[in-house]
Amino acid sequence: MAEEEGPPVELRQRKKPKSSEKEPAKEEEIDDIPIPERAPKYVLFQRFAKIFIGCLAAVTSGMMYALYLSAYHERKFWFSNRQELEREITFQGDSAIYYSYYKDMLKAPSFERGVYELTHNNKTVSLKTINAVQQMSLYPELIASVLYQATGSNEIIEPVYFYIGIVFGLQGIYVTALFVTSWLMSGTWLAGMLTVAWFIINRVDTTRIEYSIPLRENWALPYFACQVAALTGYLKSNLNTYGERFCYLLMSASTYTFMMMWEYSHYLLFLQAISLFLLDIFSLEQSDKVYEVYKIYIFSLFLGYLLQFENPALLVSPLLSLVAALMLAKCLQLNVKKGSFVAKIIKVINFYLVCTLTITLNIIMKMFVPHKENGHMLKFLEVKFGLNMTKNFTMNWLLCQESLQAPSQDFFLRLTQSSLLPFYILVLIICLLSMLQVIFRRINGKSLKETVTLEDGRIGERPEIIYHVIHTILLGSLAMVIEGLKYIWIPYVCMLAAFGVCSPELWMTLFKWLRLRTVHPILLALILSMAVPTIIGLSLWKEFFPRLMTELMELQEFYDPDTVELMTWIKRQAPVAAVFAGSPQLMGAIKLCTGWMVTSLPLYNDDDLLKRNENIYQIYSKRSAEDIYKILTSYKANYLIVEDAICNEVGTMRGCRVKDLLDIANGHMVCEEGDKLTYSKYGRFCHEVKINYSPYVNYFTRVYWNRSYFVYKINTVISFQS
Repeated sequence: MAEEEGPPVELRQRKKPKSSEKEPAKEEEIDDIPIPERAPKYVLFQRFAKIFIGCLAAVTSGMMYALYLSAYHERKFWFSNRQELEREITFQGDSAIYYSYYKDMLKAPSFERGVYELTHNNKTVSLKTINAVQQMSLYPELIASVLYQATGSNEIIEPVYFYIGIVFGLQGIYVTALFVTSWLMSGTWLAGMLTVAWFIINRVDTTRIEYSIPLRENWALPYFACQVAALTGYLKSNLNTYGERFCYLLMSASTYTFMMMWEYSHYLLFLQAISLFLLDIFSLEQSDKVYEVYKIYIFSLFLGYLLQFENPALLVSPLLSLVAALMLAKCLQLNVKKGSFVAKIIKVINFYLVCTLTITLNIIMKMFVPHKENGHMLKFLEVKFGLNMTKNFTMNWLLCQESLQAPSQDFFLRLTQSSLLPFYILVLIICLLSMLQVIFRRINGKSLKETVTLEDGRIGERPEIIYHVIHTILLGSLAMVIEGLKYIWIPYVCMLAAFGVCSPELWMTLFKWLRLRTVHPILLALILSMAVPTIIGLSLWKEFFPRLMTELMELQEFYDPDTVELMTWIKRQAPVAAVFAGSPQLMGAIKLCTGWMVTSLPLYNDDDLLKRNENIYQIYSKRSAEDIYKILTSYKANYLIVEDAICNEVGTMRGCRVKDLLDIANGHMVCEEGDKLTYSKYGRFCHEVKINYSPYVNYFTRVYWNRSYFVYKINTVISFQS
């Protein structure tokens, strides 16, 4: 009997690997580990074709977007038909300062000399030597100037076209990275195409590239998008070793580059670190990967600290304190069995420990590291959230800026009209509820499946989904308070919404909750993941594509003859050593277009510059000629420029005009009930100085004027007239 039983058992063991039957839980393993018998050549070719077409679509989308921006910029400003001075005037505010230093680098006899002059700059702001590279994060301009000269582009293309071309190219990379992120999450490049469509249609809310090309965020955010794409791939559970290494290296490089390009980058990375910390709590399997990302943060912070002239802002940043606290908490964790009651208690203690350690470490660092950077930001936030009240001109002026206020109704209306907001809310709710469902399973001690199939309908178990849900909620919460942060949040709204409607797994999760039985849920999920984005794409094409084409066909013109005349007069008539005083925005344009020294700059990360701006703005207040003269001469100013647009400003928000804010700060206007009103015996200076009567003519002599600007020479010898 024993001899007869042996062969059948052995026969079954041999047949088992060749059996065509397979368990549902192992279906995805066949896709991940190709076996010659299981994956014929046509299957491999199909996968290769899918990847090739997806990559081609991603790169093409980025290139087309960059070309679109270039064409739109040309049409908007009629750029190629303008003289150099008229082109430079299109750079407004702080954008003018950044581009002016790019010009200075190209004029320098050598790169080393140019860097030295920027780090010891005393030719921009009177009576002040600044390290412009550190203070204004001029690394993009340094890189652009090196590339322009090293590649021999100076013989082919003008400097301004090379500069804006790099920025437009980075925007193309930005779009490509968003495409890839949505593709990685959904498994189909159709999601990437929908992401790009929503991004371009909602570009008023996704980017400021149309208005301020040299802004630091336009240089930095493409690298952050690459970092998010690499992080998304790195967090995927079914990633092979080579893919994991590639994602890790790309994430390391893009994190460091992002930190070097933008002075506020570490705040955005701080929000990302919080998202990863919460992911670590909710997803036990990803702890090792998450802590590898923390190591990247620490490396980037310290390398950035060294290469940014020992920038103390990085040492006292909340990012460093949080990562250090997370590392210390990990060392203190006990090796207990996952899912046990003790493990749950330790998770709660760990969360409390990390929060406490982060605050403590940050306070200690600020005690021992001298720093002044971004102190005004804390004061602004206190006033913004009603924790403090102030009559300070600078704080109230910042609060009146549109980008620092809460989003308007038009913002939500635009997103709804493009169908982005409704689908984003739908996708976010499904992913969030699925994630909470997974968390409750963990709390109840239920074990999770090692591999989640489409039929399971558990999209909330994927770590990359958990990360993106948490991250978009954090960014969205801040964007609801400060509208300017929408430029960081909305691109990922486009990506998340596109991923959701193109993901069969998301639809399957919804059908599992609805207990759909009339139609096969997997088949319906696959159909909807193709049909819904197709319908959305066709509707967007029909409604918005004609508008985009119309914008490219319309030839606009940037016409500002008064500013051109002013800059021309300064270059021809003013002495080379002259110092000009006026509004910070105009001073940025003067620095770029003429190269003359100014008293202030449109920068808000330095307390001394903020104080200068407030003092110079007093020319629009009710102060005496003698007071204004003393202020201007204290900064060695030789010429004063009064702008009619500010002096006669008629705004919809009466309390936000410059002259109103100055009157509030000086006590010449009642701001709140109970305030004491200080009557001024002087008229508004910008009005009185135009009349040319004593004592104003004793201190100031008008030397030039047009419809918009009045230029006064500040007298060095005062001859009082009766």
